[in-house]
Amino acid sequence: MTHRWLHLRLSAPLMAFGGVAIDHVGHTRDFPSASMLTGLLANALGWRREEAERHQALQDRLVFAALIARQGRVLTDGQNARLYEAEPGWTTSGVPETRNSGPSYSNPPVRNQVGNQAGRKWMTHRRRRDYLVDHDCRVVLRLEPGEGPELDALARALERPARPLFIGRKPCLPAAPLLQGWLNASTARAAIETLGLAGRALWPSTDGEADGTVRDLQDLRNWRSGLHGGSRRVIEAEIAGGAS
Repeated sequence: MTHRWLHLRLSAPLMAFGGVAIDHVGHTRDFPSASMLTGLLANALGWRREEAERHQALQDRLVFAALIARQGRVLTDGQNARLYEAEPGWTTSGVPETRNSGPSYSNPPVRNQVGNQAGRKWMTHRRRRDYLVDHDCRVVLRLEPGEGPELDALARALERPARPLFIGRKPCLPAAPLLQGWLNASTARAAIETLGLAGRALWPSTDGEADGTVRDLQDLRNWRSGLHGGSRRVIEAEIAGGAS
């Protein structure tokens, strides 16, 4: 059976495909996760993070493959920020949001400091974040039948997003339009091969276990609890590219 697929290009001077965070270090993978793509599409549609059922349904329907057209290098950024309890911050909607009060201002995590200045509690965050520099990743995706937006609605949202889009973290602005067009193929692997690009690729194991490494990838999010959890089986392999 032939399906329609959206072709996305994820390319930027800096981007981040968040991996498993250990302590204060935020690593990045080379490929986007299912949860990251779900958040990207939801942002384009104008959904709010609190709409857990919508996000969960979208992630559950998502089928995709990814290919690294140009491998970037990893840059590690050291970040320090002093954050005041209940401090307002501006958003892209033009309406300030207030930081929630919490126990962190009284019981700081390791490597953070707290203080009290003129009756205002503050906390200094110290953390490290990895980024991919000049990375170029292609994604082909479709949706299984179910409740929620259809593929045409996703295409329209990527062309005219409800909010500014970023790749992984807010400073990571795309260097090219995300939506690159449409493809027709029977499987995710066939769709990524249709691009005619050579490189390291990742696709669902349900598309066949030919030459490549089969592994369980922890890239799913439980949007109802707000925590990452769950894995899916994928195949990672080099594809030769050539004429599509």
